Amino acid sequence: MNYLCPSILAADFWELGRQVEIVERAGVPYLHVDVMDGMFVPSISFGMPILASVRKRCGLFMDVHMMVADPERYIEELIRLGADGITIHVEACDCIPETLTRIRELGAKTGIAINPETPVSAVLPYMDLVDMVLVMTVRPGFGGQEYIIDCIDKIKEVRRVIDQRYPDVKLEIDGGVTLSNLEMNLAAGANVIVTGSAVFKGDIEANVREFLKRM
Repeated sequence: MNYLCPSILAADFWELGRQVEIVERAGVPYLHVDVMDGMFVPSISFGMPILASVRKRCGLFMDVHMMVADPERYIEELIRLGADGITIHVEACDCIPETLTRIRELGAKTGIAINPETPVSAVLPYMDLVDMVLVMTVRPGFGGQEYIIDCIDKIKEVRRVIDQRYPDVKLEIDGGVTLSNLEMNLAAGANVIVTGSAVFKGDIEANVREFLKRM
């Protein structure tokens, strides 16, 4: 099964509550929440107050993507405030097994993310500890970037690993995904599709419905 996961990084923050309501009514199961610290990535996005506010009114699965150095510092608070799943970057954490184990102990789903330049081999030691692998298809830190086409081979490689040994693990992609390249990514094996601008720019409900129709 394939899942659409709109990223609120691309939402209009003046209209955030209304726009989240629109995507929820349109039938998406996930909401992607990018937390950036200005250290692991150059940008600073939003954090705990936004998550807590959205959680109060939204029933979607809160897919929290931590583009944060030493993410273990924040997982307990994020889960307390409503994160249903937390994805950490293999490049950003020195205690990955302990952090993933703690996320599960606190009742949330676990994810491990890799940047475009990071080989798939970097996540293989942690596959037994994750519910999802996130392949970044842009360099993390900024919305609205163009899809890096070389990442398609990495998606296929992760899919082969999952199919061979970890059939319950989801494969998420994030960055530059549009209706024009959606089919290519689904064919490569991605089944959780993060997209920001392609959902939140223009007619949000129509955008969501078109994505869902093609998935």
